[in-house]
Amino acid sequence: MTAAPTGYVTVVWDAKAKAGREDDLRAFITAAVTPSRNDPGNIDYEAHEVEGRPGEFVIHERWESRAHLDAHLAAPRMRELVPQMLELIDGSIEDGIRLLRPFRPTH
Repeated sequence: MTAAPTGYVTVVWDAKAKAGREDDLRAFITAAVTPSRNDPGNIDYEAHEVEGRPGEFVIHERWESRAHLDAHLAAPRMRELVPQMLELIDGSIEDGIRLLRPFRPTH
């Protein structure tokens, strides 16, 4: 997982709520957005619910560098949030994470 040549890192995270926990996961994600946006190096942090699929969420984040993303993930609040999140999602956190590297056509 390396940063793009421009330095910034884009993360897309897909999460599906456990059956009956859809509202709980939506509330959990809602509460996590603003603190993450305020972390140093955050460019943007947006939460989405997949249209027509209640309980399926996509988080799109951009960070100035991999170091900023790593600092966000190592923040004390994240150590507290991860066990709570695991109670709400189907599968693991890692299963839904994708790091994106931008590129532009030369023509």
